[in-house]
Amino acid sequence: MRLLLVEDEKDLGMSIHNALTKRDYIVDWVEDGATAWDYLHIVPQRYEIAILDWMIPKISGLELCKKLRLEKNQLPVMLLTARDTMNDRVTGLDAGADDYLVKPFGMEELLARIRALQRRLPNFQPPQLQIGSLMLDYGNFSVVNLDSKNYPPIILTAKEFQLLEYFMQHPQQILTHDQIRARLWDFESDTVSNVVAAQIRLLRRKLLECGFPTAIETIRGFGYRFSVSGNRE
Repeated sequence: MRLLLVEDEKDLGMSIHNALTKRDYIVDWVEDGATAWDYLHIVPQRYEIAILDWMIPKISGLELCKKLRLEKNQLPVMLLTARDTMNDRVTGLDAGADDYLVKPFGMEELLARIRALQRRLPNFQPPQLQIGSLMLDYGNFSVVNLDSKNYPPIILTAKEFQLLEYFMQHPQQILTHDQIRARLWDFESDTVSNVVAAQIRLLRRKLLECGFPTAIETIRGFGYRFSVSGNRE
């Protein structure tokens, strides 16, 4: 899941960013509203949730929320603010915010509220994602071969899990290097040019161990395509 974090307090922004990335969220962190607005328009529907501080430079979090709603953008928004009066809460929610968290707050509460927003998403993932006999288990970050007891479940790293999830959400489609890179790495990450190919190799090894040696096909000059035969009803 990819989040946009807009927070100009560096210490707080870093704390939130670290807490989220440790839990395998992909986070783009910016420090002003104008940059955030640009990010929201680079790729439509890029983010699943936006976390906006109310008092940020250039365009406030409140104004960002209003602009999103004026464009009929239903991106879930959480407002962070030191404003704690009833009128402030009403103003934030009336501007289109889905949740409102008053500073200072505990990181566990923030994470719980993000999980609550996730559950409201129309495309919220179930505990398992399945295509054919390949199942991605969200409970323990593993890939499972449902057609064979000869292959044990294989535990994936966070990035392998995110990559396989992305492929399974787009079966039979060609995904380019740029699409994969944009999906799995944040804008500021210092990734090398072959990072996608390297990650594909690692995931293929895991899929081979689980009995799916040809699940990811290389389409020369274009990218990769995911497919698994043997659909189960």
